[in-house]
Amino acid sequence: MADHADGTPAVLFLCVHNAGRSQMAMGFFEHLADGRAMALSGGSEPAEHVNPAAVQAMAERGIDISQASPTRWTDEMLHAVDVVVTMGCGDACPVVPGKRYEDWVLDDPAGLDVDGVRPIRDEIERRVRDLLARLGLPSSAPLFAPPASE
Repeated sequence: MADHADGTPAVLFLCVHNAGRSQMAMGFFEHLADGRAMALSGGSEPAEHVNPAAVQAMAERGIDISQASPTRWTDEMLHAVDVVVTMGCGDACPVVPGKRYEDWVLDDPAGLDVDGVRPIRDEIERRVRDLLARLGLPSSAPLFAPPASE
């Protein structure tokens, strides 16, 4: 499926502000793919910074997205990937013939505190793991389990 010289699959995660869902998806994808695939993310109307609650929720999983910057998607991004995953951007998300598209219906974490973001984060993790498996790159990393309370 990959059209890259080295055969590495590439995925673009898109949402409106590129500040929550797509950043968490890219963080999980890069962590779980462990160099076996490439991820990009972008938005149609990028925010000024990544959602702090999303940063905190990902840090709980040991994934640091604090240095990520919301970015506007570009035609170059679209043409550089094999799979485009859209998350709530509707008609604002671009369509390029010949690309594989997936639309992940997820709540928007904008304005939520970390307690509200956690269920969205967990669903994104499940979907990223499923996507990696369908790309032939299953992750051997276990699902995160919170420490048992005493």
